[in-house]
Amino acid sequence: MMNTTAIVVAPIATIIFIWLLYPLARMVGLIDKPGGRKDHDGEIPLIGGMAMFLGLCTSLLFIDTLPQNLPIVLMAAGLLLIVGTLDDYLCLSAYSRLLAQVGASLIVILYNEQYLFDVGHLFDGSTIISLGAVAIPFTIFSAVGVTNATNMSDGMDGLAGGLVLVALAAICVATSLSGYTDYTFFLLCFIATILAFLSFNMRAPWRSRASIFMGNGGSMYLGFVLAWLLIQLTQGNFPAIPPVVALWIFALPLLDTVCIMLRRLSKGRSPFAPDREHLHHVLLLAGYTPNQTVWIMLGIAAVLATTGLTAYYNGVPEYLLTYTFVALAGGYLWAMQRAWKVMKLIHRHLVATPQGIGNIAARPVKRSTSK
Repeated sequence: MMNTTAIVVAPIATIIFIWLLYPLARMVGLIDKPGGRKDHDGEIPLIGGMAMFLGLCTSLLFIDTLPQNLPIVLMAAGLLLIVGTLDDYLCLSAYSRLLAQVGASLIVILYNEQYLFDVGHLFDGSTIISLGAVAIPFTIFSAVGVTNATNMSDGMDGLAGGLVLVALAAICVATSLSGYTDYTFFLLCFIATILAFLSFNMRAPWRSRASIFMGNGGSMYLGFVLAWLLIQLTQGNFPAIPPVVALWIFALPLLDTVCIMLRRLSKGRSPFAPDREHLHHVLLLAGYTPNQTVWIMLGIAAVLATTGLTAYYNGVPEYLLTYTFVALAGGYLWAMQRAWKVMKLIHRHLVATPQGIGNIAARPVKRSTSK
């Protein structure tokens, strides 16, 4: 009964905190103003992350049994939420955020004594690949990677929250089938807070734009907790899922982030430099509306997550899932490289042709820092 109450409390508490924080954010200036590379209309409060975090923590008071290592993860995620909120307010450097993410990961590793000590049967069905001496650095790299992939996906109304929601739903299925009920109830509360946030953040027939953003604090908080859920549930003698399935569960944001970083590095730029070369920008230039773009990406993410889980539960060996994922990554990089060339040519043609100007897709809503 207590666990069910927690799931009901989670969205209600989140909405209450949104209402409480909304006027406060405007009062102190924690808002995203249009201008420069930010194309949204009006001044949007950056309170979604704080509201989701507070709503989740409130709901956890009503859960009978929490996952053993969860409190430290939430404490470290709370620190990232604070750093990200300061970034929203003061515009910290990308490397300051990166340092905070590494520090938060070390907190979890040192206090929970938890890290990726193997990556499963990557190359054959008999040998588990142990990480040995590189376990801690690789764990930090993985946690920071998922955190930044979430942060970089926050470029349109509902996109980052929706992508995390898809991943959490897939993890929730896995924990339910594996008997990790303490994680399942936590995940349901987590999902409920995100749904409450999305009710204010996604576009709808009665609302043409988001009324709140999650901010850098919110995207780092979501990404960090997601990263450690994936780490925790892929390790041990009886993991809920093998590590390679975790890649499938969060495949689209990871692939897009790796692709965008490689493209930036190939141009001699910082991998954290802002640009407009993400998948959602390609879809917008292809003529899809912002809402269509978000739903297309959520659909792709759901198909990939479902593919990974379905294959695993139907006995497909981990190494085959690994090889398939590598092929998928190669195909994605190849397709994105060519898609941008095609879309840029089409875009130049539409701009140069008066009758084509009206066909150019609307530019995406941007947050306080471009991704």
